[in-house]
Amino acid sequence: MGEAIDSYFGAFDAFKDELSAVATSLQGSGWGALSWDPVGHRLITEQIYDHQGNHGVGTVPLIVIDMWEHAYYLQHQNRKNEWVESFWKLVDWKDASTRFERVQRAETGLS
Repeated sequence: MGEAIDSYFGAFDAFKDELSAVATSLQGSGWGALSWDPVGHRLITEQIYDHQGNHGVGTVPLIVIDMWEHAYYLQHQNRKNEWVESFWKLVDWKDASTRFERVQRAETGLS
């Protein structure tokens, strides 16, 4: 997954900055996500605004940052940036990589 992140975002730090910005710029509640776009066969970042499945058509979330207040308020109050920085210490990269490998094998997309 590390090679794919470098390929699609230029470097891990660029990816981290982009997903952090996606998450912290949500208006209201929702999630920031690193997702697989099965049509374009690429990793993307996206905002998911509510629990009704408001995400890109057919994308598969691989890493999700919960930006609903219940996820961070007790420890970080309204300091979303602190929560997102803490989140990066919690990511289960092994699980995300396994899901990434599985979704890449799916027979979807334009190619």
